Amino acid sequence: MDAGTPVPQVTQPLSPIFKRLSFEDIPGWAHDQHAQAFSAFRLSAIKAAQKPYKTGSLGVSQSAFLTAFAAARAMGEVVSSGAAREFFEDWFRPYRIVGHDGFVTGYFEPEVDASLERTDEFSVPLYRKPDDLVKIDPDAPPPGVEQGYAFARSQGGVLGPYFDRQAIEQGALSGRGLEICWLRDPIDAFFIHVQGSARLKLPDGQVMRVGYAAKSGHPFTGIGRALAELGELPADGVTMQSIRDWLAANPDRQQEIMWRNRSFIFFQEMPGPDAQLGPIGAAKVQLTPGRSIAVDRFLHTYPTPFFINAPQLTHVTGSPFQKLMIAQDTGSAIIGPARADLFIGSGNAAGAIAGSIKHEAEFIALLPASLIGEQYR
Repeated sequence: MDAGTPVPQVTQPLSPIFKRLSFEDIPGWAHDQHAQAFSAFRLSAIKAAQKPYKTGSLGVSQSAFLTAFAAARAMGEVVSSGAAREFFEDWFRPYRIVGHDGFVTGYFEPEVDASLERTDEFSVPLYRKPDDLVKIDPDAPPPGVEQGYAFARSQGGVLGPYFDRQAIEQGALSGRGLEICWLRDPIDAFFIHVQGSARLKLPDGQVMRVGYAAKSGHPFTGIGRALAELGELPADGVTMQSIRDWLAANPDRQQEIMWRNRSFIFFQEMPGPDAQLGPIGAAKVQLTPGRSIAVDRFLHTYPTPFFINAPQLTHVTGSPFQKLMIAQDTGSAIIGPARADLFIGSGNAAGAIAGSIKHEAEFIALLPASLIGEQYR
């Protein structure tokens, strides 16, 4: 299908959380660098031609994107910011998300040293997915497994809860050959679990990229909140760096605190061929620093564009954050229609920025014009 091929209109009622705007109503829309967002969107347009994305429960159907996908593929890799802006204005219509408080955080791809062999220096493993870990329907879990769990342990044909973080770190998976690699520091390993990916620098100079493969199924618990509730950190001073500093200064309590997050992540080696881009996200494309976001995948449809307006978030761009972002990932803590994690990039500098993002934000979804029966151009 090319950009000129007509397709049936997908007319359907929109959720009442979407309130129609004009592009002129969007703060900062005219000043954004739309070409960067277009490049990220086009990656998903190419991927969608191979395998369609699932429609989120808010009803923004994947099929409504088809003509926009075709147009993006036809435009080529390099376009001007003006042409990219025209693309989004032609094929989408803006809707503010109302009735929900918007909030953004940040995430990044850590870079740490690692070894493919266990040594005295490198003794903290990252594990691949075990063969007895199976995906289940979180809305209809088997007996003994709490509702909301997406994974369970299969033992002799019987399903039950999988090992949690404490059990695994105390040896529940030892001797099964599941280790992908070994790290120096359990704090590094913990935050790789939180971020869901990493660039691992091996002793021979090669770089291995790992990404999310599965999880234990237990709910994610933010240990920053736990430290605040215990009075160890001020509630308004919880950042990734303050948590790391506390863990490093309290080695005798590291496990006690980290085990409060029972969720445990399993990894797989990821190709990630473009070193300028990030890891492969849940939408099966490499994330674009500063343009990809993680959203609630049960509600939203990949790769919906969102204009994020966060006036108090100024340390990312040097001015109020007003950027068009593309939904290409998800995360355990990203729940709700106006909640997103901003992908900042890779390495320590990106981590320092990402770890300090906790800001209110306005969410404006760009929905395909065909969704409401509008004609293009």
